[in-house]
Parts: sequence; C-alpha cells; structure tokens
Amino acid sequence: MITRLLVANRAEIASRVFRTCRALGIETVAVHSDADADLPYVAEADAAVRLPGNAPGETYLRADLVLEAARAAGADAIHPGYGFLSENADFARAVEAAGLTWVGPAAASIEQMGSKIESKKLMEAAGVPVLTDHTVETATEADLPLIVKASAGGGGRGMRIVRTLADLPGEVAAAQAEAASAFGDGTVFVETYVERGRHVEVQVLGDGRGGAVAVGERDCSLQRRHQKVVEESPAPGLRPEVAAAMHEAAVAAATAIDYRGAGTVEFLYDPATERFFFLEMNTRLQVEHPVTELVHGLDLVEQQLAVAEGHGLPEVPPARGHAIEVRLYAEDPAADYQPQSGPLTRFEIPGADGEEPGVRVDAGFASGSVVSTHYDAMLAKVVVHAPTREAAARRLAGVLSRARIHGLVTNRDLLVAALREPDFVAGRVSTGFLAEHPDLFAGADDDPGAPVAAALALAERTRAERTVQHGAPVAWRNVVSAPQRTELEVSGADEPLVVEWRGGRDGYTVEGFRVVSVSATAVSLERDGVRTTYDVAVSGSTHRPVVDVDSPGRHVRLARVPRFTDPADAVASGSLLAPMPGSVVKVLVAQGDEVAAGDPVLVLEAMKMQHTVSAPTDGVVATLDVRPGSQVAAGEVLAVVEEKQ
Repeated sequence: MITRLLVANRAEIASRVFRTCRALGIETVAVHSDADADLPYVAEADAAVRLPGNAPGETYLRADLVLEAARAAGADAIHPGYGFLSENADFARAVEAAGLTWVGPAAASIEQMGSKIESKKLMEAAGVPVLTDHTVETATEADLPLIVKASAGGGGRGMRIVRTLADLPGEVAAAQAEAASAFGDGTVFVETYVERGRHVEVQVLGDGRGGAVAVGERDCSLQRRHQKVVEESPAPGLRPEVAAAMHEAAVAAATAIDYRGAGTVEFLYDPATERFFFLEMNTRLQVEHPVTELVHGLDLVEQQLAVAEGHGLPEVPPARGHAIEVRLYAEDPAADYQPQSGPLTRFEIPGADGEEPGVRVDAGFASGSVVSTHYDAMLAKVVVHAPTREAAARRLAGVLSRARIHGLVTNRDLLVAALREPDFVAGRVSTGFLAEHPDLFAGADDDPGAPVAAALALAERTRAERTVQHGAPVAWRNVVSAPQRTELEVSGADEPLVVEWRGGRDGYTVEGFRVVSVSATAVSLERDGVRTTYDVAVSGSTHRPVVDVDSPGRHVRLARVPRFTDPADAVASGSLLAPMPGSVVKVLVAQGDEVAAGDPVLVLEAMKMQHTVSAPTDGVVATLDVRPGSQVAAGEVLAVVEEKQ
C-alpha cells in the first residue's frame, strides 16, 4: 500500500496528483527547480526537495536526483505526471530497482510504444489501422500532402507539414534538429497527411495482466503548432458504431502490450470516410484527462494508484453530459503564438476555488507567480461540465471572459472567440480549425474603448503621483490648444495606437466617447448610447508603464510609448532583437553575408519551441553578436542587417 508519493513533475500536474492523494490519505512529496521554488504546488506538498538548477536537463530530467529526493523524503512510490521522465523506460526500471512503487506502465510497454515507427508496426500486427509511411526517396507528388513527425516525442515538436516535394528534405532536416533538441533523439518519419482530419483519442485503463477497458473518447482537434488547445468528451458528431470501433481498437492496442495503468491511444479520424488511423499511444496520463473524469465520474489518478497497488480495473460508468477543456497559455496568438515569460501580477479564474459547480480549474500558477523561460508555457486548464455540448461551450466561454490575467499576454481571448464561433458550436472541428478562422485573432483596435480607458487611467495615475498642485485638473491649460496625445503599443500591431484627449475642470473629453467616470483602476465610457466599464491595472516603470485593460469578454495589454526615447533603449536600424529570453541553437549566416527580407538568420529556442529570426530587409549582415549556445535576454540585439545603398 502506498503511503508517501513523490511526483516527479511540476506545476499543475503535480497539484492535480496531490489533490487525489490528499483525498486518499496518501502523503505527498514535491520536487522543484530553483525557478519553481515559489510555485503553489511546492507549498501544497507535505514535503519538498530542491533540484538545484533550472534547465530540465539538470533538474526534472535527472533520474538520479529524483530517486535521491525520494529516498531523502521517505517516499515509497513515484508518479511521473506527464512529460519529462513519464515515458522513460530506464527511469521506470530504476524506480522499481530502488524498491519503490512505479505508478505507471511496465518499462517494456513504454519501450514498445516509445518509438512511433516501431509502435506502428506493432499496432498493424494487432489489427489496428495505420497510415502509410513514406521516405524522401520514395515519396511522389501523388502522396502529397505529407507530414514529418518525431519518432520519440509529441506535442508538435519535430512536426512539419509538407505540400511540395522540393520542401521535403529541408523540412525533414528541420524536424530532426527540433526533435533532437526536445527529446534527445532526432529520428523522424514521414506519413500521409489527412486534410481536415480530426484528432480523436481513447482513454484506456489496463491491469498489466492482459486486461484493459476503454473509458470513452476525447476530441482534441483544435490545435496550434500541432499542440492541443481545446479538448472535449464525448467526441462531437461521432456515430456510436465508429466510437465503438475506436474503443475496440484502443483496447486491442493496450492488450497487445499488457498495458498497466492509465494510457491514451490516439487516432487520426477522417470525417469524410469515417475511417481512423493509429497515431501513437501515450503511456502516461494525458493533459486532457479531466474531461474524461467529469463525463464518466472516474478519478483517473486514483485508478492509476489502485492498479499500481495491485487492484483490478473498475466498472466504467456510462458517459454523462459533455465536458470541454481549454489550455490557457502564456503566449501571444497575434505573434505566431510566441511564448511569454515574466511575473503574473494577477491570476484569477472563476471556479478556481471549487465553488462554481461544473467548473474545474487545474492551475500551476497564482497571482505573483513567475512564468520562467525553462518550461512549457501552459498556465492552467479550465474545464466545464454541463448537460449538453452547447451549454458547456457557452459556460466555459463565460468563465474565461470573467478571468483576470495580468502581467503577460495569454491566449484567453482566442479561446473565448473559438468557443463562441458558430462552426465550433455546431461541432464542425478539425486540426485546421484555427487556421481556417483568422477572424478569431482580433486585435486591440477592434475595441476602441480599451486604449482610451488606458490613456485616461494613466492620466489619473499621474495626477495621484503629483507632489504639488494636487487640486489642478489633469492636463489643464489656461489656453485650450492641441489635445494631449498618449501613444500605446499593442502586440502584433505595426504602429502604436494614438489616443487624443483633453482634461479640464469639467473632467475628460475624448472625441467619439462620453467619459462617464475615471479613476486609476476603472474607466466608464459611453459610445453610441452604450456604456462599458473597463477595469484597468497599471504596472511597470513610470518611464514605460504597462496597462492591462479588461472589459466584458476581452483583455488588452498595452504599453505606453515614452515621449522621449532613452538613449540606452536606442538600437541601430535593421537590428534583429530577441523576441524572448532563450538560447541560440543555430546561426545560418555569417557577418558580411548578403540576405533578402525574410531570409532566416538564426534559430532561437525558448520554452521547448524553436523560433526562426529572419532578416527585416534586403541587405548585408553588418553585425552578428551571437553564436550557437549563446543565452540571450528579451530585446537583446542578435544581429544587424544594413540596407544596401
């Protein structure tokens, strides 16, 4: 019987496992890097052990340090969570060799499913349908489009879609490099790409003795960069006969490897033909497991622990209602989903306290937490369970719209827009959904009141900070002349937003608006007879304050452009700046090389993803200040491209 469990993971999944352990009376142990020392999960555990350092390779991926932590803390079992060491067969063996209970499948099962190439062969032998494989040498025009995938991993890393044969060799090379960086294994394979396919997966539980059951299916088709962002159960529009066939295939897959514990068999489903094909089996708990738990009424972590203790499989309750989960990321959808890092000055999601029935929030962060550059950018999973799919989507959009997340740009507004999109509500989903709905990526200028609220709140903040003339109106002048101008930067926009306003004894005036009330934290505006109140939070330096503006259903993060440029902030024309802190993994040019606008100059890696930095103009590389392995800060000059004269 397990008495003290160590979770070899971090953030929300560690908190999730701890919650079940508390309910079962099992003591808990957390491990943490230096960057994670102040995250909520560390305080939730009964004991915590520091893993010195920050990078995954020196902390969470160090099996020896995790085992030492278990011994030091007196743990008798280890749960791997997902990611990191969760699908590492050597780690599973080492845990059991140390006399500890491994809450996961047998090492042999992990190895059998660890290679997508070998697992496809095994599944084909077990009668599970698979996609056709191709190579650079054998692929033809008739095989297009193709997709390149990393054999050793997932999460969209090492994955490329190829639509012309000429691009195939280069995309294979790029995928190999990203896969080697993310998983330590650069092996990739090429297979047929199904346009408008859906990602449908089946949750399985196995007893390790050849017994397995299916616990419903999930649709995880809404993805960006081949990574899931919206998941739901049951899969919409799937005929019962097709769902049953998927369940049967998933059980066959689990049985073929004597699977133990909770796992997921992923399929690519083609709605046009109702055929499905094996993608991979994840030999661990999935990020999206809460939707299955809410629909079927099973605690999957509890089932993992029960099987690890030698108990049998449960009776699977029938599906009840519908559940939808979104992954809330610190990323900027308007800037190609660029990950964000830094402090979360405010992080409040309705239902996080458990007081809203049907709402579940699995969060890894809290107000004041710092999102580091070392790990994945997911902040939380927000889940709603309701009697119908339509009701779940509507309520989840409402929960998200009432959230207050300040300090970083997130994908919150994109998620709200997606959940309210008529095609999504109708169940017309596919892996290309976001790309096919560019209108979901609305900018700040779609709400003209938000920058006005920011400008007026900044003016009120300036008035409150005065040391003299407290009674004088903001921006008051004896002779009325030109209006005040506040310039605000917004992510993804080429030019700053300009707000023109006047202040006087009678308050503020802004063309196109009636200013109802103004304070440093709230601004009410009326436009075309409709009044809207904006919550405003100002942070950062006096020289360059950042303003978070919340209105019903929207959040905008703006930065005031200083009137005068600090010489220390000036950079040469043509400078390529690091979009975020990270590490340079590849430099593609040399000083003195000629480049064209859009040519790749270098590749930067941050938060588990690689980002190509391209030339802003035709010219010559005049300065190149970095090399592979260089660590860079956000905004640091990486290179300078001088235009040809």
